[in-house]
Amino acid sequence: MSSGPISENSMEFAVKARAITKRFGNFCAVSDLSFAIGKGQIYGLLGPNGAGKTTTIRMLMNILIPDEGVIEVFNQAMNPELQKRIGFLPEERGMYFKMKVYDFLLFIVRLKGVETGGAKLQIDKWLEKVGLMDWKMKKIEDLSKGMQQKIQFIATVLHDPDLIILDEPFSGLDPVNTNMLKDILIELNQSGKTIIFSTHIMEQVEKLCEQICLIDRGKKVVEGKLTDVKKTYGRNNVIISFDGDDKFLDRDDLIKSRNVYGNYAELKMHDGKDPQELLQAALGHTKIKKFEVVEPTLNDIFIDLVGSKKNEKNILDNQPGVS
Repeated sequence: MSSGPISENSMEFAVKARAITKRFGNFCAVSDLSFAIGKGQIYGLLGPNGAGKTTTIRMLMNILIPDEGVIEVFNQAMNPELQKRIGFLPEERGMYFKMKVYDFLLFIVRLKGVETGGAKLQIDKWLEKVGLMDWKMKKIEDLSKGMQQKIQFIATVLHDPDLIILDEPFSGLDPVNTNMLKDILIELNQSGKTIIFSTHIMEQVEKLCEQICLIDRGKKVVEGKLTDVKKTYGRNNVIISFDGDDKFLDRDDLIKSRNVYGNYAELKMHDGKDPQELLQAALGHTKIKKFEVVEPTLNDIFIDLVGSKKNEKNILDNQPGVS
């Protein structure tokens, strides 16, 4: 793939990366990776642990410089003024734990060039929004891990950035606060913000992202609209709830994989197999309470794409003369 200049026809894009590569010694963390993120999108940068997501984000932020390739943010190479339009929540948290919450947030937002008067109003607004106003004058070290995560998030968006980059943003949050943060992200996106959302938790992606890029071992595996990606993998998943024994599930000729939880099962059919054949077999053995053919989840696709590659690698690794 060529690493030439990015097309001039990129006004609708917040981020464009072409053929970016990053090596650390003999290890290639990101290899020939290209993607484009439209303005106003919530974009999922996905992959298993160690896939190269954080390295990619650090290149977008100009924390790391690509060894090869081109990155543009809002049609520009990264510069100090452009960085003020970006909010970045890193996976590794960095806070001044002896500082009070208010002092920490004021310090961070002043670094982004926001005047003190306006900053104070925004700090109060956000603390109220996430339910931490009563902790405003407490030291950060006195907050729980989840509270600290919410403060980190406020610090990321306090200066009203146009592009918000979040690396594992739900880390440390309980389900209630996770839902609250999801609602805030949707609200920010509806106001025109572009959001890059990096995670290995697929359930979060399905609720938020419209466009995804899945990478594994530094290389792109699949990219596109989430709905299109799911359509590509067909409708060969079955959810079934039943009363009675589960002997009808012993059909390896029909069923590729299964997760059985008592009288409830999630099944993946072999390609080309008709779920109705399984239904007929089930009706002869047990009482069916629910039988539904569904799209594969993103988690199913993730496991198929990433898991199969790892299995292939393991097979190759065990072959004589293959390195």
